[in-house]
Amino acid sequence: MTGNRARPRVVIIGGGFGGLAAAKALRKSPLDVTLIDRTNHHLFQPLLYQVATAALAPSDITAPIRWILRRQRNVKVLLAEVTAIDVEMKRVTIDIPNTDIPYDYLIVASGSRHAYFGHSAWEALAPGLKEIEDAAEIRRRFLLAFERAEKSTDAAERAALMTFVIVGGGPTGVELSGAFPTIASRALYSDFRNIDTRKTRVILLEGGPRVLPSFPEKLSRVAHRNLEELGVEVRTNSIVTGIEADAVYVGEARIPACTVFWAAGNAASPLGRSLNVPLDSAGRVLVKEDLSIPGHPEVFVAGDLALVTREDGRPVPGVCPAANQEGATAARNILQLEKGRPTSKFRYRNKGDLATIGRSRAIADFGKFTVTGRIAWLLWLFVHIMYLVGFRNRVSVFVEWAYSYITYQHGTRLITNVDRRESQTSR
Repeated sequence: MTGNRARPRVVIIGGGFGGLAAAKALRKSPLDVTLIDRTNHHLFQPLLYQVATAALAPSDITAPIRWILRRQRNVKVLLAEVTAIDVEMKRVTIDIPNTDIPYDYLIVASGSRHAYFGHSAWEALAPGLKEIEDAAEIRRRFLLAFERAEKSTDAAERAALMTFVIVGGGPTGVELSGAFPTIASRALYSDFRNIDTRKTRVILLEGGPRVLPSFPEKLSRVAHRNLEELGVEVRTNSIVTGIEADAVYVGEARIPACTVFWAAGNAASPLGRSLNVPLDSAGRVLVKEDLSIPGHPEVFVAGDLALVTREDGRPVPGVCPAANQEGATAARNILQLEKGRPTSKFRYRNKGDLATIGRSRAIADFGKFTVTGRIAWLLWLFVHIMYLVGFRNRVSVFVEWAYSYITYQHGTRLITNVDRRESQTSR
């Protein structure tokens, strides 16, 4: 309990799935909630790759956090970036000079970023995909490569410009690499006069023995086969050793390519280090069974920043259903603490894992059974539409998908923030 204070203060860091689920779970509570995020919008990350591949507009998969929580009178939304957490003094520091936010309870759900495994210089050459700005940059580079190839008179350069390398065979890498060949061969084919976009090469590099390693091996094989049928060159056991402006290296082998995208790993938010508790190699916080941190039962961690293990010892996957469940559990445990009751152990309810490979191609793992092909793809479409925030977004995405399916066209093929020098050929 918090002494004589009538309204205990809860601070939630992050407006993603975990943070929003926590705020909503505290809707009817006698608590004052402050949600802090460095953007003003909630992002539906599972469809971020569709913005990157020009299938959807950024507004289709985002919603203002203030609008989402507009009817929840006990919540205040603050647009700011948290720079430090002092768990002893119970306050968070934000990027407004001399401003600290005190709390009685804290939920840290600040997510993760892509990791380059000690090669930070590669980020400028191979952007990852975590935020709307990342998707816009990938879309820009993908479309700009064809514009540069259209103007090139050098055959080798043109081939390198029309070669796209995706590093990482997880869901993001598979989704990106599966979408690119269809866009190039169907949506862009009639747009250019000097190049044949059907000759586009898409190469997926995976450092392990198979793509989608979090799925059962038989589903990985289906995904691998589907990618190859779409025209993707899938190379497993291929660890990237170097990236240059016009090439990617796997060992000593050089792959001429001017456009590289990164989907090879995640690094947890650096805020985890502010908590002064044990972290794993990816920076995730080793939380207790109730999602609190050791020594501070009033501090909870949810989403990609938390390392949560299941009863069989396997980690809970970093997916939106897990983050939703973790955020809601953290909020319920705060209510339990307020009532002087023991907190509850987090139990992950796996509702199934899905991944789309391309048009009418997907895989789904529901534990006791699996589904592939068109049925899995339709399931993927339905689930993702239902998880979107807001009726408008659901309708907009449905219409865009229907248009794209019928016409093979992608309606948001915009190149923005173009440096005139960048649009020129490189030789």
